[in-house]
Amino acid sequence: MTVKKTGKSTFFIVVAFIALFAVTAVFGIDKLFGDNRTTYVKGVDDIRLGIDIKGGVDVTFGPAGDFEADANQLDAATAIIKTRLSSLGITDNEVYSDEKSDRIIVRFPWQVGETDFDPESAVKELGEMAELTFRKGTDTTTDEDGNEIPSGEIVLVGDDVAKATREFQPDSDGKNYEYVVALELSSEGSKKFAAATAELSGSETPISIWMDNTMVSAPSVKSTITDGHAIISGSFDADSAKRLADQINSGALPFKMETKSFRTISPTMGEGSLDAILLAALIAFIGIAIYMIILYRLPGVVAVIALCGQVAGSIAAITGWFGFMNGSTLTIPGIAGIILAVGMGVDANIITGERIKEELRTGKSLDAAIKIAYKRAFSAILDGNITNVIIAVILMGAFGVPDSFFSKILNKTIFFAFGATAEGVVYSFGFTLLAGVICNFIFGVFASRLMVTSLSKFKCFKNRKLYGGDEK
Repeated sequence: MTVKKTGKSTFFIVVAFIALFAVTAVFGIDKLFGDNRTTYVKGVDDIRLGIDIKGGVDVTFGPAGDFEADANQLDAATAIIKTRLSSLGITDNEVYSDEKSDRIIVRFPWQVGETDFDPESAVKELGEMAELTFRKGTDTTTDEDGNEIPSGEIVLVGDDVAKATREFQPDSDGKNYEYVVALELSSEGSKKFAAATAELSGSETPISIWMDNTMVSAPSVKSTITDGHAIISGSFDADSAKRLADQINSGALPFKMETKSFRTISPTMGEGSLDAILLAALIAFIGIAIYMIILYRLPGVVAVIALCGQVAGSIAAITGWFGFMNGSTLTIPGIAGIILAVGMGVDANIITGERIKEELRTGKSLDAAIKIAYKRAFSAILDGNITNVIIAVILMGAFGVPDSFFSKILNKTIFFAFGATAEGVVYSFGFTLLAGVICNFIFGVFASRLMVTSLSKFKCFKNRKLYGGDEK
């Protein structure tokens, strides 16, 4: 098997890819239909800023009515709220319970594009602490306060659902597509649902689906459903379908909750802190770019292009550009994580640039010097970045949501004796650091090597002085 060599066109392909990636990561992709904006890829304007930058909401939840929750129920409810916040991409949050007063206090930042700064409407983003139920029929009654509530026999509750996902599929007529929430039921839920659908099959009585006292849909039962799958259809768009699926996945609350109080939180770092940090970062980036180009010449130019791709990659990770992962809230420590990762990227390019100079000074040909320099520099770059990866993973595991991937691993091994915790600003630092280090490998090592090797094929770029060597 022969390996295709890097050609002259490779440089332009890589640069075009980085440019396209950077533009979509920064500006996003959306379409405007009248007053409705549909976002396909989120950009920097869609990044949720942390409490330290923009401020947020402090809300207190408690059991509805005269219900008295015990410590275990409060802990379960606290974990569910943390998971719900994480599913919304709100990683900068504080959630803790007060057992003495049966209260759960939640602090989280404002939504993207918030202008009214109304804490009451912001609380609704959490899903209003609603409970999912499947009921026979659509009958309702009135409670003692005059509110209309469902009265049908309960078929399923939130605990009977193993998994909920947003799907885009044909409607009942098969002519148009609609967003739905597909449910995968637990073994016990499958049995209950099979029994209910067998009873109601062919009748005029539907199985209605409720979130608290609001009926989402009421599909008729055409046949017995035994495969453990169900569909919630309604007037969903992409966001509302995902929000409901995330809310169901976060688990059923152990008791009905209501909002007891709420207030606004001022930015802890001041409203002008973000602009000051971004300006300082831009000035530093320009200074680094000039330094790299003067000191390392052509590899320095390539390094600057790669650094642009690395920064774009960090932004894409925060916005949720990559479909396989959720975005994150951007905090001041998160920005520090990006800057630290960029520093590691600069370090990687300096190591490689110096290696190229050394190999050229030993008399090697340009092609051989580039190949050997990248090969020998990789081990040093790998060692330095692996330590940062380990630190980032530990921070995300120690200060992330308890049911996240890293938290599950670390809480069962290193942190099993300490209990779970969550601190959004620390998690944000770990998240951006990890994303930046991964992007450093992609752009600072792999893409840089492709670009430098490709440029060395051009006759005008074969001058060894352009790589820091002496003319031969």
